[in-house]
Amino acid sequence: MFSKTKRFSIALTACVLVPSLAFAHPGDGQTIGFFHGFLHPVAGLDHVLAMVLVGTLAWQLGGRALFAVPTAFLSLMALGGALGVTKISVPFVETGIALSVIVLGAAVATRIRAPIAVAMGVVGLFAVFHGHAHGLEMPDQAGSAAYAVGFLVATATLHGLGMLTGGLIAKATDIHGNIVTRAGGSIAALAGFGLLTGII
Repeated sequence: MFSKTKRFSIALTACVLVPSLAFAHPGDGQTIGFFHGFLHPVAGLDHVLAMVLVGTLAWQLGGRALFAVPTAFLSLMALGGALGVTKISVPFVETGIALSVIVLGAAVATRIRAPIAVAMGVVGLFAVFHGHAHGLEMPDQAGSAAYAVGFLVATATLHGLGMLTGGLIAKATDIHGNIVTRAGGSIAALAGFGLLTGII
């Protein structure tokens, strides 16, 4: 049975290795598409917050959630991206993205102990909105496959950052770690309200 620290190390290593694999066979056109796809989600505050929160939530749940929750997000984000690329409409995309930051921030702040299946379902639903937005905004000249790999790798990296954040906070000290986690989740949820209302 792996300890929580060992599971975290394995998850973080996987997140670090995924970008390395993507760089292994770049190719000229694919490099342009990959980098464009990689930079696109990293440039959006809403996506960055949601992805880091998914990773932190996975860390808090522990066990199989370390892999299952981020994998559910990545899989359904790819589906949402395909819907966006093919211009299939998904209602309330911007609202869903803002709500993802609010709900995930609140989940992290309250250290909710949801069943893994429920956590996967919630993050998966939000992932469709994020994926659709990125697929819809994909430039026509970008190589679609390389672009998709780029934003999936960027998302996985942000998940890894969220896991690392959760791990570092937990290592610091349980008492202060809880305070920092609650404060961070609350600030993220408030940012989500700002995105929802258009203030941010």
